[in-house]
Amino acid sequence: MNIEDYRAYCLSLGDDVEEKLPFVKFKGGDSVLVFYVKGHMFSFFDCNTFQVISLKCQPERIDELKAVHDCIGNPYNESAKHWIGVNPTSAPDKLLRELTLNSYELVKSKYAKKITKTLKTACAKRDARH
Repeated sequence: MNIEDYRAYCLSLGDDVEEKLPFVKFKGGDSVLVFYVKGHMFSFFDCNTFQVISLKCQPERIDELKAVHDCIGNPYNESAKHWIGVNPTSAPDKLLRELTLNSYELVKSKYAKKITKTLKTACAKRDARH
């Protein structure tokens, strides 16, 4: 998959997806494009090279994915326990879309739960005062 198609795919995942270049102040980080959901990263890569896309992944899936797919390795600059690196030039498009959707849903559900819990706590405190 090329960089333009991958960017379009990420943006198509939902109205809650944002893209940013958040590392422009860091040496070598000015070309890292990051996709966010609920304010948290789910995918990022260097626009200049487009050799590794880092994606969030369930820890229990990572070893098997690496064993089965040569295009999957370690992420760039993230914990290999929770992230994978995917070579977009050798990964089948279907696999790349599945792993990206998985990352998006994993991050979205994690932070949706935290927001719900925070709202419930705030409502309970408010109700206790009345």
